[in-house]
Amino acid sequence: MEYDFRSVGWNNQVHKAIVTLAVEQALTKIGTPVFERVCDKLFHEHHCYIPDCYENPEYLHIVLKEIFGASYLVVIESIQDNLKEHLAQYSVKNFLEVIAK
Repeated sequence: MEYDFRSVGWNNQVHKAIVTLAVEQALTKIGTPVFERVCDKLFHEHHCYIPDCYENPEYLHIVLKEIFGASYLVVIESIQDNLKEHLAQYSVKNFLEVIAK
């Protein structure tokens, strides 16, 4: 039996990995302590990790706003820049819309 790599489940996992890497890259570019602070806050307040934010982007939105205040939009722009090649994907576009609201 052949496996269809275009299946929804496969694409979902790929998009989740791409989004996770984009977020991690944007945060570590600011600094490792910032990345760790976001991870700690996600875990302690929402019981999740960065990959979980793919399905629940509102958690990342809340944490970024709490940590960065109005400057969180700069972090969002960095994440968007990291994902610019994947904006055609509905799930990626939806993720960005939720974290930027």
